[in-house]
Amino acid sequence: MNANMYCDILKQSMIPSFRKLDCRTVFQHDNDPKHTSKTTTALLKKLRVKVLDWPSMSPDLNPIEHLWGILKQKVEERKVSKSTELREVVMEEWKRIPVATCEALVNSMPKTERQARVKGCPIHYL
Repeated sequence: MNANMYCDILKQSMIPSFRKLDCRTVFQHDNDPKHTSKTTTALLKKLRVKVLDWPSMSPDLNPIEHLWGILKQKVEERKVSKSTELREVVMEEWKRIPVATCEALVNSMPKTERQARVKGCPIHYL
């Protein structure tokens, strides 16, 4: 995916959903080149979308990254051998992740932010 494709997705999906939220809502994405491109930055500025400043080299600040890790581990434990079964297994394992796990990851963000401010401090979730 490149910046133009990313902007198309933002315009088609994210922006309409984003507009339905509270006016104080802040958009979060990381420092992937397509996210920080001039094209994307200009689009978000034009649409007056407030974007969360994101420190470089910090993918572990995003709770979804840890959720993907949990899902990956669960899928690997199932030892899927056929690619045709993979989608089904991923969907099954996704549905089995407790809401409490998601809530714990989100609720860990204030603590995570404080830890990130301390240079060299590892970040612990859950």
